[in-house]
Amino acid sequence: MLSDIEIAEQAKVSDIKEIAAKIGLSADDIEQYGKYVAKVPLNVLSRFEENKNGKLVLVTAVTPTPAGEGKTVTTISLIQGLSAIGKKVVGALREPSMGPTFGIKGGATGGGNVQVYPMWKIDLEFTGDIHAVASAHNLLSAMVENNLLRGNPLNIDPRNIVWKKTMDMNVRELRHIVVGLAEAGEVAGVPHESGFLITSASEISAILALATDYTDLRRRLENIVVAYTYDKKPVRAGQLGCVGSMMVILREALMPNLVQTIEGQPVFIHGFPFANIAHGNNSVIATKAAVKLGDYAVTEAGFAADLGGEKFMDIVCRQSGIRPDCVVIVASIRALMTHGGADVKVPESLTSESLEKGFSNLDKHIANMRSYGVPVVVSINHFYTDAVEHMQMVRDHCKAIGVECVQNDGYLEGGKGAVELAQKVVEVVDSQSTDFRFAYDDDLSIKEKIEAVATKIYGADGVDFSSVALNTIKTLEAEGYGRLPICIAKTQYSISDKAELKGAPTGWRLNVREINLSAGAGFIIPVCGSIMLMPGLSKEPAALKIDLTDEGKVVGLK
Repeated sequence: MLSDIEIAEQAKVSDIKEIAAKIGLSADDIEQYGKYVAKVPLNVLSRFEENKNGKLVLVTAVTPTPAGEGKTVTTISLIQGLSAIGKKVVGALREPSMGPTFGIKGGATGGGNVQVYPMWKIDLEFTGDIHAVASAHNLLSAMVENNLLRGNPLNIDPRNIVWKKTMDMNVRELRHIVVGLAEAGEVAGVPHESGFLITSASEISAILALATDYTDLRRRLENIVVAYTYDKKPVRAGQLGCVGSMMVILREALMPNLVQTIEGQPVFIHGFPFANIAHGNNSVIATKAAVKLGDYAVTEAGFAADLGGEKFMDIVCRQSGIRPDCVVIVASIRALMTHGGADVKVPESLTSESLEKGFSNLDKHIANMRSYGVPVVVSINHFYTDAVEHMQMVRDHCKAIGVECVQNDGYLEGGKGAVELAQKVVEVVDSQSTDFRFAYDDDLSIKEKIEAVATKIYGADGVDFSSVALNTIKTLEAEGYGRLPICIAKTQYSISDKAELKGAPTGWRLNVREINLSAGAGFIIPVCGSIMLMPGLSKEPAALKIDLTDEGKVVGLK
């Protein structure tokens, strides 16, 4: 079997100017990054604001397992499948981060016969958006440190600087550091504790994905809270005088990137916040452009429906006015078996009984997405090793609970293998109406919002708050931030905050250990369980398998 890179290299893809022409953009409308990648300026996209909105499909999934679910594979399958049945479709996906690409997760560009192209460029440096965010983030950090050294005119308390450093790599040893140390006679700053977070967890990453234009970007950057004064007053980025420079660094990063699938459908890839530690969706600009330029737009939320799916509904939709017309929930047979107690390393445990037990996880995600008033389709990502009777078990189960269910063979067959999925999505969108609603109201307290997501979406019995979290909530509400939505940071490996709990666990309570404010992004982050904002490398990271041949070809990238 050919590798994903070999399949991509053999694909008959078009010059990006031809892809742009499919959605009404001329060669002069785009800024090319080589033959197959381009950026689209915001003033070009503004010409299409009066276009009628196409139908928006959100792809999410069951809780991730080592067995694999194939959410991005399914998303790209649906894009190619909709095109195969004659629909004008535009995709809108997140940019991969190099941290996970060289870590355990790998890239996020699909696989087999359903990929975005060129996958090796998208997975690596791409157009420099993530680098721009890291540079803007670290400039702001440097300005904070410089303020301390230059007489501290903003009265910043070094013990209460909340703006850390960032880099786009999994480096656990930099989670907690001390900065400002110097040798004798050297001026190096004011010593204090700090740390690094991965760039996808930077508030600027979230801001870039939520901003609608340059004016909105500036407003959000100015509102970032970087520290607190000795008398506990917030210090914002706007007070440091560097937002103009940050805007310059981010000027091109705010422009969405246009690429294509290996079957030639246009796809915007833009924005990169993680869903376990941020809001986990591609940019609002890209999604709105896809909706305006296609009859159908397909976007994907990070990780499972309890993370990226919930945050799309409760944060992205709340801030942008975007509303999905259908939700596709991706599942695989082995993933459901894992949620039923099976171990992929023990083949004899992959039984019909474990599959049936694993339905609890699928059912919970279905119920969650339906609670937003949007119709749901279940897509089984078909692996060639899956037994026919197991595929039928999932179909029968979904029929019994009144949910449409289809099989996706896009990985092996490309767009033609996703025709059933595409047809079902069109049928559901055309026949079922939406009655969109949020999981909680703006007027609820911060605690009540957290409790709403914990009990309604996660299935928790309640929430336990640390004393630190409670004090922060009290402060934030006193400062006027109580109406902001919440963006819970927790493990992606369970609906709960404990990675080892599979299926749809009950009889547990969510543990909120701290609360962070993202005033620029416009949400509050409750940090739960043992989740970290800077990942680490695994024992055998993907970086050990990636290489460049003497001919200049990338190998081992997944």
